[in-house]
Amino acid sequence: MPNNLVKRRWTTERWEAHIGEQLRRARRDEGWSQAELARRANVNRNSVSALERGEGSSLSTLIRVVRALGRGDWLDELAPDPGPSPMALLREQQRERGGGTGGRA
Repeated sequence: MPNNLVKRRWTTERWEAHIGEQLRRARRDEGWSQAELARRANVNRNSVSALERGEGSSLSTLIRVVRALGRGDWLDELAPDPGPSPMALLREQQRERGGGTGGRA
């Protein structure tokens, strides 16, 4: 079974542990202590420790820690830019064709 299919079936607890492991690895790659990461993220060291243990934390704390680690790309993966809305594309096409403003007479 492909790795991505296995991950989709993980429990919430397994996801928390996995994310915690990734955060710990990224912090260690930077050569930072938990206290240093907490200072850079403007969070409590206990919050960093809890995240790394997979014990959960607030979404705000997770975002701050991820940004402090310079891993904003992780956040982009969670919420990719959807691009323009279909209605915006339609309006643009109408403008390009000279189709008017789209309003009713």
